[in-house]
Parts: sequence; C-alpha cells; structure tokens
Amino acid sequence: MSRNLYDVLGVKRDASQKEIQSAYRKLAKKYHPDLNPGDKAAEEKFKAASSAYALLEDEEKRGRYDRGEIDESGAETAPRHFYRDYAGNSDTAGRYENAGGFADFGGAEDIFSSFFSQRGRSQSQGPMRGRDLHFSMEVDLLDAVNGAKRQITLPEGGSLDLNIPAGTRDGQTLRLRGKGSPGYGNGPAGDALIEIRIRPHPLFKPDGDDVRYEVPISLSEAVLGAKIRVPTLYGAVNVTIGPNSSSGKTLRLKGKGLHKRGGGHGDAYATLKIVLPAEPDPKLAAFIEEWAKGRNDDPRKSMGAGQ
Repeated sequence: MSRNLYDVLGVKRDASQKEIQSAYRKLAKKYHPDLNPGDKAAEEKFKAASSAYALLEDEEKRGRYDRGEIDESGAETAPRHFYRDYAGNSDTAGRYENAGGFADFGGAEDIFSSFFSQRGRSQSQGPMRGRDLHFSMEVDLLDAVNGAKRQITLPEGGSLDLNIPAGTRDGQTLRLRGKGSPGYGNGPAGDALIEIRIRPHPLFKPDGDDVRYEVPISLSEAVLGAKIRVPTLYGAVNVTIGPNSSSGKTLRLKGKGLHKRGGGHGDAYATLKIVLPAEPDPKLAAFIEEWAKGRNDDPRKSMGAGQ
C-alpha cells in the first residue's frame, strides 16, 4: 500500500510550501546516497522523499493529489461508480443486476476495471527519470575564458566537481549528466544544470566577442613612443606605441578577445591613458613651464569650448 506523501516527508497535510521544502532538504541531507554509500535502506528513503517532494513542490499537482485526482506517483486516478449512484434510475439499474439478483454488487466491474487500468498505467509507465537539479555559480572572467575546475557544494550535503570549459560565456548553462536526483523504479538519474555568472573584472570589460580596457603609459612613452608589455586575457604581449600618442588612443590586439561561439576569437582594444608620476617632479614642472611659453595649444578646441 502506498504511503501518504505527507507522512513520507513528516509534515502535516496543511504544511506550507516552505515547510515541505525544508522537510525534504533535511531528509535528503540525512539519506543522500553519497553520504550513505552502500546503505540500501537509506537510498530507498532518499528516493521516497525525492518522489514525494517532486509532486508536493508543484502546487497544482499537490492540489490534485489532495483532491484524489492523482495518486502518489502522479498518475491519474479513475473515477469509481457504485450502484448507489444510480439508485432510482431505471435506465441504468439493470446494468448492476446479475442472474443471481445481487444488485448491491453492481459496480464491481467498474471497481476492478479501475484497479486494472490504474495498474496498467503504472506498469506501462515503467522506470522514471530523476529530476534535474538547478544551480548557479559565479566564476572569474579569466577562469571562464581559459577554463578551470571548480566544486559545487550541494544544499543537502555532498559536492559536485565541475569542469568549466575554456570559452564559457556569461549566462551559459553547463550540464552534468546523471548528477541530478536519482531515478524511480531503476530509472536514470536526472542532470545537474549549472548556470554560469561571470564576475566583473577590474581591468577587462567584455563587449560582445571583444574586450576593452585601459593601459597606463608614462609621459615620456606618450611623447617619444615605446615598446611596452600589455596584458591580455591570455597573457602579456609586446606592443609598440608610436611617438606623440595621446590619452584615448586605442590599440587593436587582433584575436585577443573572447572565444566566439562559431569558432575563433574577438579582438582586444587597449586604450592608452597617460599617467603622471605619483610625486610632483620639479624638473618636469620647470621644463613644461618653459616649453609652454609662447604656445597657444587648445586640446578642447574640437569641443567648441574655446576662449
């Protein structure tokens, strides 16, 4: 005989959805197969709790179960008609009388029909796949770009090892097959689905398939030009800055952007930013003062903010 699903979870019939969820998590943590290796009794209790929760967590299914429209497995229950439902109806009463005159046993055919049809549905349904489990995980941009291995701690205990492939994008869902809830009736386990969220990086700013960032340079490098090392998602590279390079000039580093879904890579755009020495330099100040005499350069002329 099937147990009442509320009894399986150890809650009252009027329990709230939150109480049902809490009860399931406690049982799952206690009886999870990973925490009870080789314990068949614990495994069966875990499966029973998972099966009960799978139905009761869905408010619509729970309501139908409470009204007797579906059974503990979620299968439809067939209506049962008895002779008393047709009492006084001369058109139908004859259907419930047999040669021996036992009219009160009318409806027995319907009862057995309901039983066997229900049994047939259960058998035809066969093994059932376990529920998928959904998680989310935050990862660093460089780990998503270059690939990494991480571990997820499950709410009910235990953990999952996750291999983050190189080129994983923000919002992408990774699937771990067979790492979800156990199946029913020797059915296969569900999958674990992990949605990846990429943390903002202090330097690199993704822009579609490209990435943008600022590269500080010194005043002498801007004026005279230089060869410098510039960071990228895949390691530092050498680039050449031309003489007389202003802040805001952007260098394009081809193929140093994000992995494209169709293959290949986007580009990296490094914007130069002139940075003066942290401490004031009297010699530099004197030189600039002498150099500026008699000059009337206006870097804001293009903005229409002239004198």
